[in-house]
Amino acid sequence: MSQHPSRRSVIAGAAALAGLVHPLGAAAQSAEMQAVLDYVQSQKTTGFLVVQDRKTLVEKNWAPPADAQFRTFTYGTNAEGALLEDVASQQKSFVSILAAVAIDKGLLDVAKPVSAYIGAGWSKAAPDQEAKIRVIEVLTMSSGLTEGFAYAAPPGTVFLYNTPVYAMTKRVLAAAARQPLETLTRDWLTAPAGMKDTSWRQRPAAFADVGNPTGLVTTPRDTARLGQIVLDGGKAADGKRLVSEAGMKAMFARSATNPAYGRLWWLNGSEVTIRPLARRIDGPLIPAAPADLVAALGAQDRKLYVAPSRKLVVVRMGAAAPDKDFDQQLWLRLMKALA
Repeated sequence: MSQHPSRRSVIAGAAALAGLVHPLGAAAQSAEMQAVLDYVQSQKTTGFLVVQDRKTLVEKNWAPPADAQFRTFTYGTNAEGALLEDVASQQKSFVSILAAVAIDKGLLDVAKPVSAYIGAGWSKAAPDQEAKIRVIEVLTMSSGLTEGFAYAAPPGTVFLYNTPVYAMTKRVLAAAARQPLETLTRDWLTAPAGMKDTSWRQRPAAFADVGNPTGLVTTPRDTARLGQIVLDGGKAADGKRLVSEAGMKAMFARSATNPAYGRLWWLNGSEVTIRPLARRIDGPLIPAAPADLVAALGAQDRKLYVAPSRKLVVVRMGAAAPDKDFDQQLWLRLMKALA
């Protein structure tokens, strides 16, 4: 695993981009957009990027906070000085796209049991119970297993946001493709999409014990490229199709156990939302955001928001926001700035 750079080098690299703003639209210079920037800067943000209709309205990078936990998420800087950050559970949505490609290639059938790809005994459920857990239930967080892989409910009946069980998806993909995850990631997605700063990294031991030992390390620009693929219906910037239209539609179909969740993507606009820790709320994921917004969300408030009706991609990197209502407060300000 790569060694973490010195604190000084990380700050220097990020500082090289501090103040970098590309106002390619009038909104970027408005008082409303400045209010957005003031807010996100106050929330321990290291990178913030807004792209609308392929135009970068705002690109802003700040030096990282003096936070020991945050440093476990960083891997130095890229050639332009932007932080390379482990985006935590944002990786789930990235893996969802890889799964869609595997389906398109005829390598993966989500209706098959997980054990068809990685063998029996991967869980602590009884053999007959485990045999009923299909790939689709892992993709929709409805496996019926606890985080300790014990049987808790019939698959497909209960939503439980479950990172350790999700991590089996990476094993399934590698087995289905008969290639290492790193290889299929490069060939299927990052190389054709121009995501030159995105890779899988082994996490530090203290951080890997959540049951998902590999992290997806990337930058705001690369994350925005992923968002643009979603906006473009599965196509790369050069027009090459990476995911079929059917595959894209399936990814964002609302799951039976949680209408705010698809295949490892969060979905706005539902009447009910079940958040992690089985917290059920009435109303959509982010009331202030467009109803058609989809999101890749990770710990430490790593955010990728995609709003097709607005042709909009928004990326936020950094440490955990002090404001526990960050999503809503950001979108209240952002919608004013983009009005």
